[in-house]
Order: sequence, then C-alpha cells, then structure tokens
Amino acid sequence: MKAPLTVKPSKHFCSRAVPSMTEPREPNESPALSPILPNVASFHLSNPIYRPSLHTVDISTPKPLQKSILATPIIQLLHSSFISPALVGMADTVRIVVCGDEGTGKSSLITSLVKNVFISSKIQPTLPAITIAAPGSVTTTIVDTSALPQELNTLRKEIRRSDVICLVYSDHYSYERVSLSWLPLFRSLGVNLPVVLCANKADLSPGVDPEEEMMPIMLEFKEIDSCIRASAKEQKNVNELFYLCQKAVTHPVAPLYDSKEQNLKPAAVAALQRIFFLCDRDQDGFLNDLELQEFQKKCFDKSLTPEELDDIKTSIKKRLPNSRTEEGVDEQGFILLSKMFAEKARHETVWTILRVFHYTDSLSLKDSFLHPKFEVPPNASAELSPLGYRFFVDLFLLFDKDNDGGLNEDELAALFAPTPGLPASWVDSSFPSSTVRSEAGHITLQGWLAQWSMTTFQDPKMTLAYLAYLGFESDEKGGTTAALKVTKPRKRRRRQGRVERNVVLCYVLGSRGSGKSSILDAFLNRPFDSTYHPTIKPRTAVNSVELQGGKQCYLIIEELGELESAILENEAKLNSCDVVCYTYDSSDPDSFAHIVDLRARYPQLDELPAVYAALKADLDKTTQRAEIQPDVYTREIGMSAPLHVSAAWTSISELFVTVSEAALFPNNAYPRTEPESADRTNFYIATGVTVCTVMALLYVWKRTNPG
Repeated sequence: MKAPLTVKPSKHFCSRAVPSMTEPREPNESPALSPILPNVASFHLSNPIYRPSLHTVDISTPKPLQKSILATPIIQLLHSSFISPALVGMADTVRIVVCGDEGTGKSSLITSLVKNVFISSKIQPTLPAITIAAPGSVTTTIVDTSALPQELNTLRKEIRRSDVICLVYSDHYSYERVSLSWLPLFRSLGVNLPVVLCANKADLSPGVDPEEEMMPIMLEFKEIDSCIRASAKEQKNVNELFYLCQKAVTHPVAPLYDSKEQNLKPAAVAALQRIFFLCDRDQDGFLNDLELQEFQKKCFDKSLTPEELDDIKTSIKKRLPNSRTEEGVDEQGFILLSKMFAEKARHETVWTILRVFHYTDSLSLKDSFLHPKFEVPPNASAELSPLGYRFFVDLFLLFDKDNDGGLNEDELAALFAPTPGLPASWVDSSFPSSTVRSEAGHITLQGWLAQWSMTTFQDPKMTLAYLAYLGFESDEKGGTTAALKVTKPRKRRRRQGRVERNVVLCYVLGSRGSGKSSILDAFLNRPFDSTYHPTIKPRTAVNSVELQGGKQCYLIIEELGELESAILENEAKLNSCDVVCYTYDSSDPDSFAHIVDLRARYPQLDELPAVYAALKADLDKTTQRAEIQPDVYTREIGMSAPLHVSAAWTSISELFVTVSEAALFPNNAYPRTEPESADRTNFYIATGVTVCTVMALLYVWKRTNPG
C-alpha cells in the first residue's frame, strides 16, 4: 500500500456550533430535547438511522433536508470538533477502514470526500490511506480495502488496526452479503469495533424505505452503530457518512444507552449521579438556576437564557409530572435530560458533560485525574495544605444537616455517595473509632480533620483520589495536588532543630497489660475502662494536640499489637515513625523489663526520639524487677525521667504534649548510647582566627621595619 496522503484543511474551514442543554426545536417537538449540534440525526428518509432512535424517532415521513449541514465540506465536519479532544479526553485520532464487496463504490466515496466532486473516470482499485488533520481537532485516517481473496490477509490486518468499520453495499446481492459474510467475518476476527453501514449508489434506487431495508440488520447485529444511504455520484451524504464514522469513535453510544431496554446503562447513570452531586453546591437535592448556569458554563462555555431554563424544566415536567421543577432540576430530571439526548442520538452532549468531569470511554474516571503525579521524597511526608483543610472543613459543614457538630451515619453516607465508599485504610482502622467523636458517637469536625490528616500522612495518593471523587477544584496548577504539600525531609541526627511537620507518628511500646490501649482511649476522650482487652491487630488513634505557645499539630498514636516484632524489623515502617513512647505499668514489677529487652533486641530503636511513661500512676507504685530502676536507667542514657501518668487522670494530656514535642523538637529526646565527644568546633575556629591574626600582624611589622 502506498504512503498515506495527508489532506490539509480547506481554506473555508470553520467551527461547528457548540453543544448546549438546548437547541432550536423542530415544529411539534418539545423544547430542550437536543443539543446545538450539526443536525445530522434529523435527516430521516435518506439519512442516518441511529441505534438509540430505533423506537423513538419516526423515520417514515420525509422532512426537508438541512442545507446547512449538507453544504458543509467534509473537512469542516472532520476538523471542527465542538470541543477540543485535549479538553474533554476523547480520542484524538480515528482510523476508519472502508470495507465491502468489489464494485460497491468504496473508492468513489473516498475520492468524492477528498475532491468534493464525483470522479467519473476510472480510478485505481484501492486508494492509499488518507489522513485528514488539523490543529486542536481529531486526526482522521481513512483506509480503503479490497475484497479480493488474495487481499484477505491485508483486509484482516487493516480491520484489526482500525477504530471503526465503514461497511458499504450498493445492491441486493451486496446487501445480503452484509449479514451472511461481512459481519460474521468481523466477529470471527474477535474485534469489538462499531460498524457504520452505508447504502451507496442511493441514486439508483430512490424509492427504497431506509427503515424497512436497514432496521432488520441493526436489530440482529448490535455492533452496527448507525446506517445511512449515500451517493458518491450525487455527493449525497458523503460528508455525513464519514462524520458518523468519526462520531462512532469519539462519542460512542454503546457505553451510554441500552437500545433493548430503552434506557441509560447503569454505569452512565452512576456517572451522571456523581456529576449531579458535584453540581448541587448547596446539597438540597435540586440544581437551582444559578447551579444550572454554572454547570452549563463549565461544560459548554455558554450561558442559558431564562427562556431556555424554562424550556428545560417544561421538558422534564412533561416526562415527570411529579417533578418539583419550581425548586429546580432534581437528580431524576437531570438524568432524564441525558436520556432524552441519547434517545435523539445527541449523545455528543452527554459525552461532553462526562469528559468535562474527567470520565473515560469506559465511564471510569481518568487515572491521571484520580492519581496525579505526586512524589514524596525519602524521609519527607505529605500533609494537607491550607486549601485542603479548607475543602474538608466546607465539606463537613455542608453535610452536617442537623448542625449538631457531628456527622452521623446518614450524613456520612450522603457525603461519600460519589465515591467508592469509605477509604480502605479507614475501614482497617475501624473508623470512626480511630478519631474524635461526640457523645452521640458522631464524628466531630476535629476528628474529621484529624482523620484526613492521618490518611494524607499514611497514603497521600488515597487522599488525592478522594479529593477527585469529592469534587475538589483549584485554579492552581496541578489540580488536586494543590490540596497537599510535602514537608522538608527529616534528617536522622542527634543534633537538629525543629522538624518541619504538622503531623507526626508515635509508636507506643510496652508489655502486655501496661495500659497502651488506655492511652489511646484517653487520647480520643473516651471514658476510662478498667477491663483488660488484649490488642491483636494494630490499632491507631489520631487527634490534634495543642503545644506550648498555642501552636497545634496532629499526633497519630499506633499500638502495634501482635505485629510488634514484624513492624520493628521493617526499616520502612521505622523510618515513617517520628517518636517512640515506651510505657510500663508502675504497679507491675515485671513490666519495665520488657522495655529493656526491646531496646536490646532492636538497637535501631535508638535512632528514634523517645519518651518514657510510667502508667497506672493512680495505683501503688512498686519496685521493678530489673537491674536498674527506671529513673536511674533513663538518667544513664541521657533521657528525661519517666512521666508518671494515669489514663484515669485528666493530666494525661501532658503525655501527648510531651510526645509531640519530642517528635518536633527531638534534640534532647535521643538516648545516649555512648559518651559523646566534646564539640570543639568553636574552639578550632577561634584558634584559627587567632593564628591568622598573629601572622598578619607579624607580616605588617616586618614590612614596616625592614632593618
């Protein structure tokens, strides 16, 4: 096959109309049913039949042809996308393979397309591939094929490489072979491509009813996207034929509409429900006029007139008499509008909406939208930025419908409606028991922000995905990443200043029954429970801590449970930890020995700042069965004496402040494992300066006293 021929855009190129929620309606047509698009679907007798319209559009009565579309060159149709593919995420290249029996006029259709005139002289049997490209629009390649037996391998190869099949027939024999030979061939190749069926040489059979001719094949073969009668000789519907092929790829109807059930498919409904959720800014269940205008502007960059808004509501009211359109458009009405677009083969509008909200052709959110590039360097961490905290505060206030200062189960369910549900890490941490709750058991704003701070610290990509699901928007470059920030990498050294973090992680270690779980309960303001409940799997608690000077940080306390050994042997887990809290039961003589044993078995713990806590101080203190008592032990390693606290005392909050400060100001929180050499840096500097000064004075003296 020859090298592809590139066809440049015509000098008469102009853009097609921008789609909208409404369009000028035909006589006797209810308003607001169709977008402003090239009115291809309104050609009835001799023009396309769309699969969504099989049972909804009357094609038996001829209607006047729309000259505006018929007079438009194919270059305009193929290059003037109503919105740039780069903006909406649709396919930016379309490869059309033209198939059919010999003599059906495949090559004539292609030459008529390119030349905009019928070539009556004999042309070559198979044309080279033609590429039609224009900046900012879809690049279309049209491939001619031969039906000769010796070209069968080439035909199969081109079909597999293409995005859409244009299948051409021109008489009764070639029509019969469509269902007996060609469509079974496509299925045998295992390709899942849309097929646009074209009845060429329509000028030879002007009295044929397209519905009667094409409907049986469309009902039998679901892969047929649309059908059209054309004539290369009379330049009739040639432009529209290739526009339909392009449209079958850039705006496929199959993912949206089930022609058998006459309804939108579940995945499309779910995507539209999420879009409605995001556009319903006040979460009252209706899109009011202002919200509809914002939606219209976002999707189509075009405002609606008051009359058009009324037309939309009137159309909904006709189909849904019980709809309260005086309050706005509810979710059911919003989805109905998309269904009406699909029924009238105006699925471009639905796709425009979906792609503006980052949906792919499979109706899943784009991976680049859910998981944008966001790198956290080693020893650094991710935190919410002020924009991120503002977003989650606003979200909390919006869904706290009863204004009780907490999100109950129903309010949480409504908030997470556009997402896959609670994040997996929340389920693992038994949310909401992992954070602060009200007396009624509802998560408070403090607990809500603490939970997201912990999620961002542990798994920033999870936070980014949920920011996308929940509709975070920012004018700043980077999209959802504007809601996060990366902290300065932390250096593991014994002499360092403040750690630039607002979220820190503490591992609480100690023997069984030492009171670790009681610390977590007290941290979350839970009532003291003297019953012992052994911790099997790791347990996490997160809350805000107010430091001296009025500053605040978020502290994550993790009890390791049965996985203590595995976690302490994991280098990555230890690197993520900011501080260790060693706990022992001051009333149990065997409790402190566990700490000594831990430090001996895991010497890497000495690379972390640490705090020692003597728990259950409300009970009688006892002498520990250890070689050295805790106070002496901590003094010998250069640490502060254990802090005596009890989960039953309100003063236990001092422990959380001490732990947080040890993480943020770790200079004096490292254990001394060996005597440190004196720091003589200043001495060496002073000595050097003195020597240089003496030598300079000596040099000057010799110059001034040569004798």
